[in-house]
Amino acid sequence: MTADERRQKLAAYEEGPRLLAEAIQKFPREMWQWKPAPDRWSIHEILVHMGDSETNAFLRARRFLADPGLPVMSYDQDLWAQKLNYHAQNPDDAVTLITLVRRMTHAIVKDLPASAWAAVCEHGEYPSGTYTFDRWLDVYAKHIHGHIAQMQKNYDAWKAR
Repeated sequence: MTADERRQKLAAYEEGPRLLAEAIQKFPREMWQWKPAPDRWSIHEILVHMGDSETNAFLRARRFLADPGLPVMSYDQDLWAQKLNYHAQNPDDAVTLITLVRRMTHAIVKDLPASAWAAVCEHGEYPSGTYTFDRWLDVYAKHIHGHIAQMQKNYDAWKAR
């Protein structure tokens, strides 16, 4: 990844919580638990998932910086949604968590030297040696953006029903 691409991704990473806060204002609370299909997530579940994902990203970033080469935790997001009963969790707390851990992580990663981004950690979903800190940034720079689009699709389907 070039330095310019990294700067753009860091900017996208930083703006995620603001965009999320703006986006959720558009979706009426009465539809947050509505699911477009039994095997699809509601806005409520998406928000709680994002809280889990951001806390994992928070820890993974620290692993890259403090313990490169060691494993990072992987998890089955659908199993977590079911076993952790996402609908029973508070989506507002999830948004607060997302905002806080992302702000803390951005403060650490925004000014790293280029050499730091080549760090590698073991990740069960990636072949050995391919989960780099640059890959981490690529994934999380667009994670919130992708879920905002997913929530918009849920809202559009809810309105159309």
